[in-house]
Amino acid sequence: MGTDAMTSRLDLSHLLPPPRLRQLVRDWLQEDAPAFDPAGCAVGEGPERAVLLCKSPGVLAGCPFFDAVFTELGCTVEWFQPEGAWLEPVARVAEVRGKARHLLLGERTALNCLGRCSGVATAAGRACRLAREAGWHGQVAGTRKTTPGFRLAEKYALLVGGASGHRYDLGSLVMLKDNHVWAAGGIAQAIQEAQRVAGFHLKLEVECRSLEEALEAAGAGSDMVMLDNFSPEDLHPAASALKAAHPRVMVEASGGISEENISQFFGPCIDVLSLGCLTQSARAVDFSLKICRETPVQRDFAF
Repeated sequence: MGTDAMTSRLDLSHLLPPPRLRQLVRDWLQEDAPAFDPAGCAVGEGPERAVLLCKSPGVLAGCPFFDAVFTELGCTVEWFQPEGAWLEPVARVAEVRGKARHLLLGERTALNCLGRCSGVATAAGRACRLAREAGWHGQVAGTRKTTPGFRLAEKYALLVGGASGHRYDLGSLVMLKDNHVWAAGGIAQAIQEAQRVAGFHLKLEVECRSLEEALEAAGAGSDMVMLDNFSPEDLHPAASALKAAHPRVMVEASGGISEENISQFFGPCIDVLSLGCLTQSARAVDFSLKICRETPVQRDFAF
């Protein structure tokens, strides 16, 4: 059974600044070919076309990164499936045209991006679908548990799958975790010091391990409270008590949430469920790129 990906008409590729996209793919290509390319030398620069095939089910995501890899190499891509579409194997997804050695130089980097992004989008899409089917109106989100050097692509894939990317980096949202609180000397102290430098434009969230900590954080001015590693049995009463005392505070639940148990965490007082497994444990979708070879015309010769 397929899953519903994002249905918005927004073109999410417009989120990606072109200079950043070019920088990323140049770094990735340089990582794969830092010096010579003997195999590429063997095939030369004759014009070729290659077909992109999807060999396992999933949501198609990461197309802008795939495009950018081949654009950097002077190749062109024609897509037969839109980003966000559910793919069933074996699907013909796109065609890439360019010089033979350039197609093969970009092949693995482009496939790695597409397979990884599609896996993250598929996991996000499944979790979001469970939320919709349960009638829960909060947000399913990823976390900052991403692959070093690949965060932009994974956060993008979460959006394609319909989930929130959560904060992109340390400066996107002020999140005070347990170590911040301990180092600062307490929840109120940590909030006060963070607010001094955060400015009016950044929200502040505190990670809390108990209802008492959550009430202290909300009372000290936190915009959001994360109820961390609460069991479902403890989570919902705590969230209800917190909302009763501080109706405007946003409540996030995180820790130990997976596709298998997420339905236990849906509740009217939970605004956000964040899942590290969407990026940490997502299984890549299997793609391959095959150079097309026309079947030679058979001729009969009379002697």
